[in-house]
Amino acid sequence: MLISVIIPHLNQEAYLTVGLEALHAQRAITSKIEIIVVDNGSARLPSTVCSAWPDVRLVSESIPGPGPARNRGIREARGDILAFIDADCRADPGWLAAIEAAFADRRTRIIGGDVQVSYENPSRPTFLEPYESIYSYRNSEHIAEGFSGTGNLATLPSVVAEIGPFAGIEVAEDRDWGLRACAKGYAIRYVPEMIVFHPARKTFAELTGKWDRHIAHDYERIRPRRLGALRWLGRTIAVAGSPVVEFRTLLFSPRVSGPRERILAFLCLTAIRLYRSGRMIGVLLRDDGLKISAAWNRK
Repeated sequence: MLISVIIPHLNQEAYLTVGLEALHAQRAITSKIEIIVVDNGSARLPSTVCSAWPDVRLVSESIPGPGPARNRGIREARGDILAFIDADCRADPGWLAAIEAAFADRRTRIIGGDVQVSYENPSRPTFLEPYESIYSYRNSEHIAEGFSGTGNLATLPSVVAEIGPFAGIEVAEDRDWGLRACAKGYAIRYVPEMIVFHPARKTFAELTGKWDRHIAHDYERIRPRRLGALRWLGRTIAVAGSPVVEFRTLLFSPRVSGPRERILAFLCLTAIRLYRSGRMIGVLLRDDGLKISAAWNRK
């Protein structure tokens, strides 16, 4: 069996180096592995990084966005299983073994795993790290809703052939692809042993940039519906008041520890939810969700 690991890349050479090292330190894997890095318009191609490993192929995709980059990787792949991970993610040593074990069951078609935040300095968490640990990568919940984050996803080439390619930057490509799969009758299975680690964002501006994109995508999805503007306004109010109802999660989440981390998580949660509500009002007044979505690309 051959597993094709597909990695979209854009200006993340340092992270890519760590990620490739982690993929070459996998344990208990019996399948053969090929790794395809798809550069998506970097200022400099990561040729030096990729050439350090004989099983890593570097290709390019000119259409911007991680979805088109993954599509190019799929076209290049020769594997029996397609495994997707992002360039800034580090695979747990058992990541590929968990994927291999899941697909040993011939009924398995699509799987997604756990995404955890890695602290830069565990003894001194930043303002963003505890918040992101709890709220930013809740893939088990996403899978329950019908999609998996594409930074930790695996499927079969035959499934992709039936569902179709990933969408471009104008939509949330992971949710779009997953919901299309569900509409075709596929169920995405959550595999908790399939773990990748994602760094927290370093600045509040990076976090708000992520939410600008998600807000635009959600607005374009809700706007055409009956009473779309009124529904959007209701969501805006709910988001502004939501930190109050998150106390239980903040107190008992196993993804953080100690009072300092929980206080930091609450403060960051409050700040980002207020920011989101303000941006949601702005998108509604300007009706510019599509413009924001179309302009986005990873920095």
